Amino acid sequence: MNKLVITPLTNDYSDQIIDVVLPIQQIEFGVPITIEEQPDLLDIEKNYHQTGGNFWGAKHNELLAGTIALIAFDKHAGAIRKMFVRQAYRGKEWGTGQSLLDTLIDYCRQHQITDLYLGTVEAFKAAHRFYERNGFTRLAKNELPQSFPLMSRDTIFYHLHLTN
Repeated sequence: MNKLVITPLTNDYSDQIIDVVLPIQQIEFGVPITIEEQPDLLDIEKNYHQTGGNFWGAKHNELLAGTIALIAFDKHAGAIRKMFVRQAYRGKEWGTGQSLLDTLIDYCRQHQITDLYLGTVEAFKAAHRFYERNGFTRLAKNELPQSFPLMSRDTIFYHLHLTN
């Protein structure tokens, strides 16, 4: 049995988080984005924890296999960010993405966050299917809440209303 441990991450993990996120964005999917365009990754605590959100990692032994983060941007709304899983840890066998998303949703329920939003890019087709399987619906950029923290590269948006 492949055992992953999902745990909150702090600034101590910034380098490991960057080692997961950047190669997936730049090399695997060819998204021309730099660390300078993602300063949130250099201060996890300020950008995620202090908003009322969190940042989690899926670890296999000591290797960071995947990440997911939440920015609480309104009293009852949050933005999912930095959902990335190393290629070797994708798929049903590991369930990494699902475990990360389930952890984030449990956190939202405990903190009265009822609406989740996210932005992504066209290239992440498997991610689109994953979110849709999990009940997310696509929406137009102009349907996002005004306070949603937009990322300049995102062109596709999703919403999930959580029920108890």
